[in-house]
Amino acid sequence: MFRINASGTSPGGAINRRGFLQAGALGIGGLTLADVARLRADGTLRSSQRDTAVILFWLSGGPGHMETWDPKPDAPAEFRGPLGSIGTSVPGVQFGELMPRQARLMQHLAVLRTVNHGTGDHTKGNHWMLTGFEGPAFNAPDNRQQRRPSLGSATARVRGANQPGMPPYAAVPHLRGGTDNLFHYATYLGGGCNPFVVNSDPNRDDFAVRNLTLPTDLSLDRLENRRSLLESLDQVRWRHERQMQDLDEHLQSALDLLCSREVARAFDIGAEPAALRDAYGRHTFGQSALLARRLVEHGVTFVTVNCEPWDHHGSANRLRTEEGARLLIPPLDQAIAALVEDLIDRGLYDKTLLVAMGEFGRTPRINQYAGRDHWGRTFSVLMGCGSLRMGQVIGRSGPRGEDVVQRPITPQDVAATVYHHLGIDPQASVFHDQLNRPLPLLDHGIPLRELVS
Repeated sequence: MFRINASGTSPGGAINRRGFLQAGALGIGGLTLADVARLRADGTLRSSQRDTAVILFWLSGGPGHMETWDPKPDAPAEFRGPLGSIGTSVPGVQFGELMPRQARLMQHLAVLRTVNHGTGDHTKGNHWMLTGFEGPAFNAPDNRQQRRPSLGSATARVRGANQPGMPPYAAVPHLRGGTDNLFHYATYLGGGCNPFVVNSDPNRDDFAVRNLTLPTDLSLDRLENRRSLLESLDQVRWRHERQMQDLDEHLQSALDLLCSREVARAFDIGAEPAALRDAYGRHTFGQSALLARRLVEHGVTFVTVNCEPWDHHGSANRLRTEEGARLLIPPLDQAIAALVEDLIDRGLYDKTLLVAMGEFGRTPRINQYAGRDHWGRTFSVLMGCGSLRMGQVIGRSGPRGEDVVQRPITPQDVAATVYHHLGIDPQASVFHDQLNRPLPLLDHGIPLRELVS
């Protein structure tokens, strides 16, 4: 069952304050038509890519590369781990044994096996993979301070939504879980570029998108009056003006979103056939992937799927490697495989880039607790897209999965590949931070030539 007030008003015609703030966080992208024309004219935004989209499976905590996309069947047991490997549809390429569905679709996928940044720090790694830039250390005083905008927020700012009235950037089902899972937001790009977080499990019978109704204490008339007031206050100092512009973005976004029937239709996962829902899996991974497909199909440009944490040390009340793998990998495998097949069937795979990654991998050697610890020296990222060169593995790690042997890939290279798919030139996309410094979205990343050439 799905519940949403499609008219955008409650019987009393007012907005709940919490709902208003949550809806306001959706944003519209923040660009005027003149901005878009300028970006296309100078090559920052390629018009040929304007309807592309990204679905990011964010595996917070860091999945083990040995159990997923880079098994080492010939390594000693303490490195190989408790699970085996299986062949894929691409000769010579193997996946972990718990990924049979993706293995059958390897011709439609690409695996980056040598992504690396060298850190085993959750906080640094999260920030690095979500933004392209190293984050603060776990024990630093500013360890919750996001320094650069996330990929999704940058997409919201530069590209906006693919369909008017839809959010450009959404997160399903939530952004909780996982150590230091903090850096999905917009920072200096403005609150309107933050994700709309569903905060409800689409696998539940009572699934309802929260904060999209307008109950009692803030009417649409009052909302519009406040927006008009903000527009009239144009003599305020720069710092305060930025805050007002940010709030104004929230206000206009709330008005657009809360009155949109198209948004209601996009979130109505109950409209999907039961057989298709079964194919994705009746679990949070599967139904979140299906909802992500619906959102992309209705015009959301960037969707993050974030389900369960993957930090499997085997100690300190954490799952052991085999326990965590058997719990989380099969539903993830089913969800990703069903999503790829569904996107292909609907003619959406050329336009939609699938990315699955965490902040790092796990230690090649199993620890004394039958778990794996943090490892940033080499780990795997999965990509899938019909318009990129699929059916290949990029990079090679060592025989024990410890280090890069061939073709190192940086977090900025991953981010640059995502931006390339979206038609964004990240070096030419420059925005001012809170100190009014001009900062590009990326400063050195290069799209992976093996995928895009």
